[in-house]
Amino acid sequence: MNWDWDKLKQRQQGVGGGGIPPGVNELIKKFKGFKLPGGPIIIVLLIALFFGSSMFYTIGVDEVGIVQRFGKYVRTSQPGLNFKMPTGIEKITKVKIKRVYKEEFGFRTLGRDVRERVPTGGSDINVSLMLTGDLNVGLVPWIVQYRIKDPYDYLFKVRGVPKLLNDMSEAAMRLVVGDRSINEVITKREEIAIEARHILQREMDKAESGINIVTIEMKKTNVPGPVQSSFNEVNQAVQEKEQMIYKAREDYNKAIPASRGEAERTIKAAEGYALDRINRAKGDSARFTAVYKEYTKAKDVTKRRLYLEMIQEVLPKLGQKYIIDSEQKNLLPLLNLGKQIGAQK
Repeated sequence: MNWDWDKLKQRQQGVGGGGIPPGVNELIKKFKGFKLPGGPIIIVLLIALFFGSSMFYTIGVDEVGIVQRFGKYVRTSQPGLNFKMPTGIEKITKVKIKRVYKEEFGFRTLGRDVRERVPTGGSDINVSLMLTGDLNVGLVPWIVQYRIKDPYDYLFKVRGVPKLLNDMSEAAMRLVVGDRSINEVITKREEIAIEARHILQREMDKAESGINIVTIEMKKTNVPGPVQSSFNEVNQAVQEKEQMIYKAREDYNKAIPASRGEAERTIKAAEGYALDRINRAKGDSARFTAVYKEYTKAKDVTKRRLYLEMIQEVLPKLGQKYIIDSEQKNLLPLLNLGKQIGAQK
C-alpha cells in the first residue's frame, strides 16, 4: 500500500488537525542554521583562563603553602604571590604556622569568654575525671594551646594530628596527676601544667607531629559533685588541724627561746660566781702567803700584830664591854649589869 505523503503533510499542517504550527518549523530551521562566530576561540580562551587562574596563588603572612605534584611533596611556598603548575598537576595546601590553636579538655566554650562544664555523662567529663596518687578522684579540666612548627611533618608524617594530640594530652595529664595527692592537684595547678607540657611536647616530638606546645592552662580543679560535701568537711578538718599545729608551734617558739634564755642567764651567772670565788680564793691565798712570809721573818712581832688587828676588828662589833676582876667570886652583880645601865640612862 503506497502512502500519499503530500496529503499527510497537508493534514498535519491543517488547522485543528493537531499538527505543528508553521511558525515553529521556521524557528527550528533558523536555529539549525545559526553559528556562533569565533566559537572555538572562545572555548580555548575559557580553558586557558581556567588553567591560568589556577597557576597563580597568594600565601598569607601567617601561613606557608605546601605544593604537591601528583600527590608528592615538592616544595614549600613562602608568603606572597607564587606560581605553580595547573590544577591536576600540582596542588597547593595552605598551613597557618603562626596561628595558635586551642584544644579544651573537660569543658566546652559556649560563647565568647564564657565557659561551662559539659553535662555529667558526656565524653569530655570522662576525660577530666582522674585518679590521684592518694586514691582520690578529681575533675581536672585544662586547655592545650599549640602552633604548627613543621608543616611537612604535620601533613605527611602523622595521620590525624588533632586526634593524636588529644590522646597524648590526656595521657600526659593523667601521668602527672597520678603522682600527686588531691590537695596538690587543687593547689599546685601551675606546677602540674608545666610538667604536663614538657611530657606532652616530648611525646609529640617523638611522633614527628610537627607541632609545638605553646602552653597548658589548668582550669579550676574540683572533686565530683556527690563527694563535694564530704570533701569540704575533710578540708575543714585539715585546716583546723593545721591551725592547731601553727598555734602549738607559736607557743613552742615563745616558750623554748624564753627557756633557753633563762638557762643561758643561769649558766652565765654561775660562771660569774665561780670566777668570783676563784679570784677571791686566789687573792686570799696570795695574802696568806705574803703574811706567812712576814711571819717567818719575825714571828713574835707578826703574831702580836695579827692579834691586835683581829682585836681591833672584832671589838667594835661586840657593843658594850665589861671588864671583870678575875678574883670576883659572886655572880650576882653580873646579873644586874644591864638593869643598872638602863636605870642610869
